[in-house]
Amino acid sequence: MNIGEKIKARRQRLGLTQSELADRAELSKGFISQLERDLTSPSIATLTDILECLGTDLPEFFNEREEEKVAFAQADLFEKTDDDKSILWLVPNAQKNMMEPILLRLKAGCSTEEDHPHEGEEFGYVLCGSVTLVLGMKKHKIRKGGSFYFKTNVPHRIENNGKKDAEILWVSTPPNF
Repeated sequence: MNIGEKIKARRQRLGLTQSELADRAELSKGFISQLERDLTSPSIATLTDILECLGTDLPEFFNEREEEKVAFAQADLFEKTDDDKSILWLVPNAQKNMMEPILLRLKAGCSTEEDHPHEGEEFGYVLCGSVTLVLGMKKHKIRKGGSFYFKTNVPHRIENNGKKDAEILWVSTPPNF
């Protein structure tokens, strides 16, 4: 770890000059300059003072964990397409999360494979077209703007018996797709 680089990056993020940081930490500008170029090492007490001036502390400063990504661009997404449907995973590696959102595009006259009972819950919102949710022996027609929510303790599938393709925002927990 390059302590000097991290200090410099944090100082610059805060919009401070080397002189301003030096004044706040009661150090010389030369010392801050050498520190940022990794030409000298501070004592723990001096590093603690500098970090306090930068609005952080030792545990946070030395934390090497990457910040969890929470926003995703089109390029981050993965899509699987076959003859009757496509599935767009809206959150990369969502199988490690508690829920998994997808965008399901189901062609007219097609259906998903039947999913056997399992632990969990599923939610869907029909963005366009209309579909039939089959839960065990019951069928539920859902049109554009409608939604569904169910526990996955019975066999289930989605059918598109319409003349237009359907698009469904679908979220399952735990991840299932």
